[in-house]
This record gives sequence, structure tokens and C-alpha cells, in this order.
Amino acid sequence: MIKKRYVFVIAFLVAAYAHAEEKLTVFAAASLTNALTEVDAQYEKATGIKVVHSFAASSALAKQIENGAPADIFISADLKWMDYLQDKSLINKATRRDLLGNALVLIAPKGKAFAVKFDKSFDISKAFDGRLCTGDTESVPVGIYAKEALTNLGWWKDLKSRVVGTQDVRGALAFVERGECLAGIVYETDAKISTKVDLLGAFPEVSHSQVVYPVAAIANTKDNVKGYLNYLQSQDSLNVFKKYGFTINPKQ
Repeated sequence: MIKKRYVFVIAFLVAAYAHAEEKLTVFAAASLTNALTEVDAQYEKATGIKVVHSFAASSALAKQIENGAPADIFISADLKWMDYLQDKSLINKATRRDLLGNALVLIAPKGKAFAVKFDKSFDISKAFDGRLCTGDTESVPVGIYAKEALTNLGWWKDLKSRVVGTQDVRGALAFVERGECLAGIVYETDAKISTKVDLLGAFPEVSHSQVVYPVAAIANTKDNVKGYLNYLQSQDSLNVFKKYGFTINPKQ
């Protein structure tokens, strides 16, 4: 009887320890830092499952996953880098969803706003002095969107020598906040969380690819990812994302 009780206690402790150690690792675009941190705090409270984050440019995160980084979930700020992993069979395609959308905006340091008109007739090169910061225009999603928009508005030729590419969108925001760049192109959600920049306006949607945040489980990962993915699409989570300015279920 004592032996059976001992075995039961050990089994209970092992199960409790396993649950306490249960966690998920989420690799997510830097622009999601504030909103996803809040969402995941709610998830942890509701489930007891710890969520560990890695926030960076989607390009950097995709490369890390390709090289074997131990991620369970990937949330990209564009379709390109999710497609990149899907083409290499590194995500579970059946779990992939387009979760959120965003807008691309032009910002300036607080108190240094300038007038801008978002069409080809406007000479952006004379509207401000100094540099324009955004993500790296060849790899970081916000920079790729920015180059598209500047090109389609006919502004890229005059501005390209003044564009500074950063490692992610939060880096670009920080440069503008410090006044090291007198203009910046970031997402609307990033501009809204800062008290140190002025939002000058949004780029026309037709000037760049739609800003879409796809999410997917990494291939051959934990069984509990499905519950987390469902939670991201719950009303509680969507309310948080909307509070930060993200749009929900972007249309393709």
C-alpha cells in the first residue's frame, strides 16, 4: 500500500513538473513586440504555458529557423519570408493563416513635422533635410514595402542616396526618435506607440504590396501549438491587436 502511494506521488510530481516546464517559443516580427507581449501574457495566465519570444526582422528570424533555431511558431511581417520557409518545408503548411494587417506611414521626429503630399507631383527631396530611415530595403519587410512605395510614387530616385536601412522596423523608429533621421518609414502601429515622433500620413495602399502578417507552426514541433494558434485568433487576442492599430484578417 505504501509502495503504491509512493509511486502515485512520484507520478503526480513528474506530471506537475512537466506542466510547469511546458513552454512555446515564438519567433515574431519586431513590429509585434508590444501587442504580442500583451497577448501572450493573457495566454500564459489562462493556460499556464510559458511563451518565450524572439522579436526581430522577419528575414533574420526566417534565416535562424532555416539554420535550426528552436522555434515553435513563426509570425512574419510579410508573405515573402513565410513563403521562403514553406518552400523549404520548414513550416506546417496546414497551420498557416494570414492573421493581421498594417499600414505603411511616414514619420518625422517630434516637433519637426513637414508637409507632404503622397503623389508623383510632390518633390519629397525638398520637403526635409537629412536622411530617411526604414528597414533594409532588400531584406527587411518594412524596407521592402518602403522601397516599393517610394518607387511607385516616383520618389526613390531622388531619395535612395539618403535612405538608411536598419536591421528591423524598431531600429528605424529609434533613429527617427533620436533625430538622427529626419524622416522615417515604419508601420502605423510602431508610430502610434511612440511619443517622440510625428505621424505625417499613410502611403496609399496601391503604392505597395499589402502588409500582411502570416502565422504558422514550424514543421515537426510541439503538439500544443494548435491551442496557441487558436488563441491568437480568439476575440481576446484580436481585441489587443486592434487596440495597437493592427487590422484583422487581411484580404488577399
